[in-house]
Amino acid sequence: MYPCKYIVISDDDDGYPLETFCIPRHYTADLERVLVPCGLIHDRIERLARDIAQDYDDQPFTALCVLKGGYKFFADLLDKIKQYVRNINGPTGVISVDFIRIKSYEDSDSSGELKIMGIDNLMTLAGRNLLIVEDIIDTGLTMENLLKLLQQFKPNSVKVVSLFVKRTPKSSGYRPDYMGFEVPNKFIVGYALDYNEFFRDLNHVCIISEKGRIKYAKKL
Repeated sequence: MYPCKYIVISDDDDGYPLETFCIPRHYTADLERVLVPCGLIHDRIERLARDIAQDYDDQPFTALCVLKGGYKFFADLLDKIKQYVRNINGPTGVISVDFIRIKSYEDSDSSGELKIMGIDNLMTLAGRNLLIVEDIIDTGLTMENLLKLLQQFKPNSVKVVSLFVKRTPKSSGYRPDYMGFEVPNKFIVGYALDYNEFFRDLNHVCIISEKGRIKYAKKL
């Protein structure tokens, strides 16, 4: 496998002023700065796609999208992988797709175990090469538990790609096989990363303002 390459955004990197990018008017008062412009995101995805396609070579694999936040990254990544296969005489292995949602809580209390929704029968994963596609990894604990659970169904291999990995003191130290950006411990939204279902339609990844967090907080 290729060495794990990624872009590190430092803690003192405040990104870019909002007025230097096209931001939806209804969000301008709710954001502080643009942390990662969409153009840079797409360039990193293109390189991730190339690395993944070359690593799998001619081996078929199943790409598992972790919903909801991962859907945009998943779609763009798979498009780039297929483009690489088509245009650059890359691997010819068959790529299949599936979608999962992960739940680790029952009501307000932890259930103590993960529940995977979306796949009818996890036994169908046996013998497959799996690529888990995630939008952001925070502490890493959920992903570590997911990997343990999947191993019970005896896949041939499991790799993880995450567009963002947050640098947080709560991190377990887990790192995916492929990652796009390591970002500071700031609340980021955009490119399908949401805050209570808002900001998914924002193309750039931005730092939400305190005003925005208050405005879009869940009302009891």
